[in-house]
Amino acid sequence: MSFNSQIQAVAYCRTPYKQKFGIPRQPGLVSAARGFVELAPPFNQIDAVRGLEQYSHLWLLFCFHENLAAGWKTTVRPPRLGGNEKLGVFATRSTFRPNGIGQSVVKLHAVHSHNGKVSLEISGMDLLDGTPIIDIKPYIPFSDSITDAKGGIAQEAPVLVDVSFSEKAQQQVEQYQQNPAYPHLAELIEGVLAQDPRPAYKKAKTDPKLYQVALYDLDILWVITDTGIEVTELRASQVGKTEQPGRQG
Repeated sequence: MSFNSQIQAVAYCRTPYKQKFGIPRQPGLVSAARGFVELAPPFNQIDAVRGLEQYSHLWLLFCFHENLAAGWKTTVRPPRLGGNEKLGVFATRSTFRPNGIGQSVVKLHAVHSHNGKVSLEISGMDLLDGTPIIDIKPYIPFSDSITDAKGGIAQEAPVLVDVSFSEKAQQQVEQYQQNPAYPHLAELIEGVLAQDPRPAYKKAKTDPKLYQVALYDLDILWVITDTGIEVTELRASQVGKTEQPGRQG
């Protein structure tokens, strides 16, 4: 048997995550992450989302668009296993998949229609800014939530790291939060860094490196301390000007 089909984006996701490094590895882990799903022509019609507001959550099917050129792998090294053990690609949510398709559950806050543009206001996404959305479906609690399901290596939520702010960083956050362009900034930073986005092999070693995560148009600088993670400074982002490490969510 043979099957071949062309898929086009029905929308694009706008999120605070401007680089792959730092994106939560699963949806719903950082509820302070707010963004929009902007429908693309010819799908940007209010009739296409009629009735969607009655649902609290949505399934987004999307494309790992920045990983497609790298192809797919039969086995991958999940971060949950410290990057030391291999599992089959279909036993993980790896980004290096044959068709490059991912799925995420997000919270729906509102449906907007203005000047011929339709967008969905969402939160809790784990998607890179600009991610192509290939389908949108309502989340159905009675069938989509299976309370006794087994989660394999991901049965439990990740252990969170304590996040603190230097005096300078705290002052900067308070200033930025006065601007509506940075909603829930402190909560977003804490939520992202509490996941400890470093590569797995770094976590068992002394790590003096100064790290950076890009959120909105800001670079969040942070270091590892004896008690967790400390944010040291916020500054205008350099993402796009220099190559950045990381992953796509």
